[in-house]
Amino acid sequence: MSSVRTSTSVHRAGAAAFADGAVVGCGSLPHRDPEAAAAFAMSEFDIATIPSLPGRSQAETMLGQAVARVPGLAIAADGMLEITDRNAPGTDQGDLAAGSLLDADAFVGFRSFLELAGKVRLDGQRVKWQFIGPVTLGVALERAGLDRTAAFDLASACVRSSLIELSAAVSAELPHSPQMVVLDEPWLTELMSPGFPIPPDEAIDRMSTAMASLPTATLTGVHCCGSFDVATLLASGPGVISLPVSADLVDWAGYICRFIEQGGIIAWGVVPTDGPIPSLPDRSWRELSDLWCALVQRGCDPVKLRTNSLVSPQCGLGSHSVLLARRIARLTADVGKRVQDQSSATRFALGA
Repeated sequence: MSSVRTSTSVHRAGAAAFADGAVVGCGSLPHRDPEAAAAFAMSEFDIATIPSLPGRSQAETMLGQAVARVPGLAIAADGMLEITDRNAPGTDQGDLAAGSLLDADAFVGFRSFLELAGKVRLDGQRVKWQFIGPVTLGVALERAGLDRTAAFDLASACVRSSLIELSAAVSAELPHSPQMVVLDEPWLTELMSPGFPIPPDEAIDRMSTAMASLPTATLTGVHCCGSFDVATLLASGPGVISLPVSADLVDWAGYICRFIEQGGIIAWGVVPTDGPIPSLPDRSWRELSDLWCALVQRGCDPVKLRTNSLVSPQCGLGSHSVLLARRIARLTADVGKRVQDQSSATRFALGA
């Protein structure tokens, strides 16, 4: 485990609205019909989760959305970034192309969600969305051929600019809805590996700065589908962390317990999204319960473990069929109901 400094920027505003086992999505959906995707995102999750639709268009992949307004960059046939004009990519927000993100093909799913939200009067309900993080985008830009400094500076500028614009768009349509915004950082799994392009302290600063670009009332955090250095992630000061249920997390019990005690929220990825999909929620619930029992044995508060928790699929559902995505969402909801029942019983017993 690494030893890292703790960020003084803690992004936990609005955390109380996102807890008690509520079910939340992880972003991508398999739909090709944007209106159907928006309806799914509102009906299948307790917390309406704005979707991306990578099956509809490559532009709606994480990388496609990230560079929607970056001149000289495009998505190649293999889904990776490619430089189409080496003189075009810049490192300042002012170098990004003019125009609204929501007008781009990369945000059809996002735009359709907001349009339906207005029609069904979703305002006041909780909303969650996510966007690629600066570490993962920086890695992709460096692999595309930019030098290290230019790649990560451009990544940070793109992420900050996009977060600000998208947050404002959500607030304009849903001014009374609490927002939860999560940075998607799959490359955190390699952060501690020799040869990773940036050191942990720089990754911490870039993630923390990205989260700080959002309004203070926003609950902000980080999602990673794999195993990662929990201490480093928490040092960036997230208000919520989204991660798969794994017995390995017991090794990080001290960090996790302190995070929860300080008001942090954990979105537990309880249903796998790769490999065989279970037909019943029992195994997913048992694995979460076993992890919680182990964490309590290491000193975690059993009440806060339940009350400061959300549940989600482990990762996005974009690679599945709509039918299978619905099955995963409903298995997740079954686990969430058990968490909610325990949380309510705990509050009742304590007279809360």
